Amino acid sequence: MPFTLATWNINSVRLREPIVLRLLQEHGPDILCLQECKSPVDKIPTESFAAAGYSHMVARGQKGYNGVAILSKLPLEDAGDQDFANLGHARHVAARLENGVTIHNFYVPAGGDVPDRAVNEKFGQKLDYLTEMRDWFRESRPGKSILVGDLNIAPRADDVWDHKKMVKIVSHTPVEVDHLGAVQEAGDWVDITRRDIPEGLLYSWWSYRAKDWDAADKGRRLDHLWATPDIAGAAHSSRILRDARGWEKPSDHAPVFATFDL
Repeated sequence: MPFTLATWNINSVRLREPIVLRLLQEHGPDILCLQECKSPVDKIPTESFAAAGYSHMVARGQKGYNGVAILSKLPLEDAGDQDFANLGHARHVAARLENGVTIHNFYVPAGGDVPDRAVNEKFGQKLDYLTEMRDWFRESRPGKSILVGDLNIAPRADDVWDHKKMVKIVSHTPVEVDHLGAVQEAGDWVDITRRDIPEGLLYSWWSYRAKDWDAADKGRRLDHLWATPDIAGAAHSSRILRDARGWEKPSDHAPVFATFDL
């Protein structure tokens, strides 16, 4: 049974409930993974999501910060969470579908503004978080799994608007790219988005600071959708819904989609 999955950093699920509902109603993914929900789990507007057909949810939350949730039309069971780098943050949750596929939803730390852990604790936390992700996947060797989320790194030169200008900016520095690559290698993850869209500039985030984000188009591909090799061949139809960045009271991220024929 094929299903379509989307991942979206919503930047407050309660504040942006209307555009979450718009996405659900207009585009109808079977599963929607949200990051930066900024809400305790019991405050997530589950009634309106259930009314739209999404009666299943697995989530981890905290007041005002972080938070991850998986909304689904399909039955889900909670598959746990990990607190990498011992930050005490709600940054990961996993759920398992009835067909045995496990979905990992991540919100990797942004890392602050200075790419030097000696002067910026947040950057060190980001690198430590990625290192522990790597080690966990290296040990667990996941199968039949999908990994999605705001990983806060744009790894390729064509995942940012200007590689030369961005190479010293947090989210695109070589050390971050190397750490993310190690996570990907540890789980043999396939970058489904770039497998389906292998060439050209591709973004999922545009800063609020740009008065006209669409015309300036200084984007970064921070949001990712990966799969293990045993199911990667079943994935297709990847796309980024750029238009959602222009909706009323938008997130600064756009949803990323893929369909799996499983």
